[in-house]
Amino acid sequence: MIPFEARCSTTAMGIMPHRDVEQALELALSLDIPFWPQLPKVSLYEDMYVQSSQNFPGVAIDFDKGRLSFDTARFEQELDGYFEKMDDPQTFALTAEYSAVLHKFLSRDLQGYKAVRGQNIGPVSFGFKVLDESLKPIIYNDEARAVLFDFIQKKTNVQYRELKDRNPNAFVWLDEPGLGYVFSGLSGYNEQQAKEDYHNFIAGLEGLKGLHLCAEVNLPYLLELGVEILSFDAYQIGFMPKEYAGSVAEFVKKGGIISWGIVPTESTVLATQTPETLAAILSDYWEVVSEHTGLSSSQIAMQALVAPARCCLSDIGQSSTADKKSSECQVSSSEERIVEKAFAFLPELSQILRDRYSV
Repeated sequence: MIPFEARCSTTAMGIMPHRDVEQALELALSLDIPFWPQLPKVSLYEDMYVQSSQNFPGVAIDFDKGRLSFDTARFEQELDGYFEKMDDPQTFALTAEYSAVLHKFLSRDLQGYKAVRGQNIGPVSFGFKVLDESLKPIIYNDEARAVLFDFIQKKTNVQYRELKDRNPNAFVWLDEPGLGYVFSGLSGYNEQQAKEDYHNFIAGLEGLKGLHLCAEVNLPYLLELGVEILSFDAYQIGFMPKEYAGSVAEFVKKGGIISWGIVPTESTVLATQTPETLAAILSDYWEVVSEHTGLSSSQIAMQALVAPARCCLSDIGQSSTADKKSSECQVSSSEERIVEKAFAFLPELSQILRDRYSV
């Protein structure tokens, strides 16, 4: 049972374009359900894949290329040592070197919030992203995949305990863009295999079980993975397919919370929207569900969070004719402003929906 009422409260994804840690923290802490920001423009250690790699056997950080590498022979050599450390929670803790931001977040007074949230890269995404010496994703390596699912599960549970010490309603969601690949006929790791692995993985998570996906989504599939909180880019779907209505209604009836990423973070798109227009889009989605299932829109709103659609490390809404000579700092500043504007939409959007549905 979810220990807090969603009621269109505000939250956001973990990744932010900011270079100033304190500025990003203050922005995250301004939301109803704050989170610790991941700031890859501050350091490679803040990259969500790199953060999760600490102590995974066979993995090394390639700082020159800005990515992770995996060596199969080293994986096999390091496996026994890894197994010996598996009972020590510190093996799976995110150290200050790998995220100064998390530790600053944990040092704040977080008791007054209805909930607080963390995030961790999901095992499917990590498995597709990290390549071995033959440039083959490690998710195809049966032994590495088995270790990976257990490893990410333990890392998520350790982070959950750290957050729960600061707020009893803490939860951690898994960031899983890689789940968008399992439907490709070329992936070699299909949706059925992923679903089976995920159900076993989710069953071992402590606290609320959450999932976040910014990529294009198969919403019914995600809602059937066994999670209690699902966050997704709702803006990009454009409309609610009536075929999705039953899955959404069933998830909500079971007590699940959906975080609707409805505020776009592309400059040209965001400029065309207001909190009122975005509230209307969400209302249209919810009405489709209600019309085809009988579940009231008010009940959906009661179990809804509202958030930006996705992170904004690169503003794809910028014109291709933009000044190529703009410095990296100026571009970053522009992306920061877009995120800040998206965040600024959230309180008004939340209030419109709460008033409209009396939640």
